[in-house]
Amino acid sequence: QVQVVESGGGLVQPGGSLRLSCAASGSISSIYTMGWYRQAPGKQRDMVATITSGGGTNAADSVKGRFTISRDNAKNTVYLQMNSLKPEDTAVYYCAADILSSRSALRRYYWGQGTQVTVSS
Repeated sequence: QVQVVESGGGLVQPGGSLRLSCAASGSISSIYTMGWYRQAPGKQRDMVATITSGGGTNAADSVKGRFTISRDNAKNTVYLQMNSLKPEDTAVYYCAADILSSRSALRRYYWGQGTQVTVSS
């Protein structure tokens, strides 16, 4: 089995910072792209930032210059450093990882359960 687990969400004031972490574990042969997505109440789930196994990154325009995605391949972990947070960043943040399972030999995206980020004074 493959598991993807996020941590690090919480309540923060506008202008503050949070760091999200996401670790993949289980029957993993390879991990390709990892990324963060978010979904606010009543809205669709949108891409926040992604990072390839080689370190190439992509980010939504709304977070460029404020959020930084990084990964530690040795730990199968991806991070999202969020600075200068705004109320409109409030959402459930999900981690996704493109994983080749060593058990099934199948490759697909695995999703975490989500972590709440609330930006409010």
